[in-house]
Amino acid sequence: MGDFVDGPVTVSVPATSANLGPGFDCLGLALDLRDGLAAEVSDRGLRVEVEGEGADTVPGSEDHLVVTAMRRAFAALRVTPSGIRLHCRNRIPHGRGLGSSSAAIVGGLVLARALVRDGTQRLDDGQLLALANQLEGHPDNVAPALLGGFVVCGQSVAGDGEPEVWARRSPVHEGVRAVVFVPPTGVLTRVARGLLPPTVSHQDAVANTSRAALLVAALAHAPELLLTATEDFVHQRYREPAMPETLDLVRRLRADGVPAVVSGAGPSVLALTSVDADGLAGRVPDGWTSRVLDVDPAGARVE
Repeated sequence: MGDFVDGPVTVSVPATSANLGPGFDCLGLALDLRDGLAAEVSDRGLRVEVEGEGADTVPGSEDHLVVTAMRRAFAALRVTPSGIRLHCRNRIPHGRGLGSSSAAIVGGLVLARALVRDGTQRLDDGQLLALANQLEGHPDNVAPALLGGFVVCGQSVAGDGEPEVWARRSPVHEGVRAVVFVPPTGVLTRVARGLLPPTVSHQDAVANTSRAALLVAALAHAPELLLTATEDFVHQRYREPAMPETLDLVRRLRADGVPAVVSGAGPSVLALTSVDADGLAGRVPDGWTSRVLDVDPAGARVE
């Protein structure tokens, strides 16, 4: 088919947890829970099949976020397929603060690039990250979804142009695991972000900066400092009206010495531990589910 490879291409992309307490919009962690995507270029039209999470709710049309991301990558590569057949196997819960939208965006971009014969040469990971950031609006989920592991990231705007986005992986101590507590219902990210104040005090900003800096060191080689390092002063408490059970669980776990935070915009709770992860997972509230997950080192990959 000229510009495109023959046959289907398969991609998997990990769940992510952003913020990690004090790292609002600048820290993210990839988790070993993956969505799978498979696509091929067809003669004409669009066909979307979805199984698993969101199968009954996500659109099977151009409005599907994976399709939107694929179209953005194809445009950047200056190619236009006659048709696309897409199959999504979703395992990441939707609307729970575990990066399902970022997985769709990054997965769609990587998938489209892999469908083009010289796509990797024409669209490198830095350019792909910039496209993902344009679609998501901030890099703290899309960066670890693309790169894997623990990522420190940010963006800067010069003039009226697109923001310049940057991301760097940072080490994670081999003993650190994640326990995710997932409630039965979700919260829209725009609702959770809409509760945040326009400004924070100088005192809170300084406290948050010190914790975020400590968190980078704690995750790398001092997990005993994670409780202090995950303390947040700028966003979690303001989200409580939208997710009171979430903040209640965070407080109860932290009172017992567990480094627990709101995962992304919530309402899931992320706990980091280097000891009894399975025992911690057993503290799941009624009606919630829990998972013990490793940090995923790989990020999005073509399989």
